[in-house]
Amino acid sequence: MREAGSLSRRIIRSMVSLALVTTLLSLLGSYAFYAVWFLLSPGSFPDADSAGSYWLPTPLEWGWMALTIAVALGAALLFALKLSKPIVAPLNAVAESLRQVAQGNLSVRAGGDENPHGEAAQLVRDFNAMAERLERMDHERRFWNAAIAHELRTPVTVLRGRLQGLTEGVFEPSPALFCSLLTQVEGLGRLIEDLRLLGLAENGRLELRQELTDLEAEVTAVVRAIEPSLQEAGFTVSCHVDAQQVLCDPVRMRQALLALLENALRHAVPGPLRIQVRILGGNCHLLVEDCGPGVPDTLAAQIFEAFQRGASHGHGSGLGLAVVQAIARAHGGDVICRPSMLGGTAFDLCWPV
Repeated sequence: MREAGSLSRRIIRSMVSLALVTTLLSLLGSYAFYAVWFLLSPGSFPDADSAGSYWLPTPLEWGWMALTIAVALGAALLFALKLSKPIVAPLNAVAESLRQVAQGNLSVRAGGDENPHGEAAQLVRDFNAMAERLERMDHERRFWNAAIAHELRTPVTVLRGRLQGLTEGVFEPSPALFCSLLTQVEGLGRLIEDLRLLGLAENGRLELRQELTDLEAEVTAVVRAIEPSLQEAGFTVSCHVDAQQVLCDPVRMRQALLALLENALRHAVPGPLRIQVRILGGNCHLLVEDCGPGVPDTLAAQIFEAFQRGASHGHGSGLGLAVVQAIARAHGGDVICRPSMLGGTAFDLCWPV
């Protein structure tokens, strides 16, 4: 407030000083003009002998000069106040808001009764955009911390209970028990790897090793690995892949396809599951379609955000589709969710080739 008030006073002083100097220059300049005129052409004056009396202002002239100076100073003061208000008011608002942000109040926004224009308005808009982004980042950080803690709690609790039972002799060591423990450890490892990948993608450090890849072989390898689980759940898998090599990171593409198939395994109803790879318009499309139940339009726009689940998406870590999007964008493409020709959901991962 003190700095803004000082700025307002400086503007007023400058405007008043400018008006005073301008008025004095006008008045004194008039006398200088007539002095030069008298020196160059004394015959132009009616009574040159008594010309000296012309230099002394009459009382009326003194009054006129005082009135002129007073009007000029008043006008300067008025315009200075009008000029400084829309400049100082936004600065005051931003300064006060910055103090509150520094104290941890990220919901504050700069504003006021004034309607700033030009650079002042841009300053307010930039500050509000910054504050909004900081608040959103803070909310996301809190959400991520809570979500990660929730996802880690279940496998850690299971592992602790089983290991404590083994230690106390409650459980007998058996291959089935060790397989269950290994499954929980693999789930933890998968969750950690997904979080690492998303962190790298967010920081722009997700490295790709792109090479000419035979996607037919890669898709076949992924389907062969997960097909027993899909068949056991009642899915019928069909593949159609354009026989053409494309430039991509084969490891990341296998990871993305596996995440899409696991998403279908968890959330789609058993039935036909179609995988396609097509080259259209300079882009490669990796398409996975299921037969239902589909994704609501309200969720389709948010389904690729980490830890986002709908009513029918209550299982899994909530990171699989976020990983797919990160891989697609690292390739310079994207992934979209839309209705499928089979009656369910189609996930279309595309990137330029």
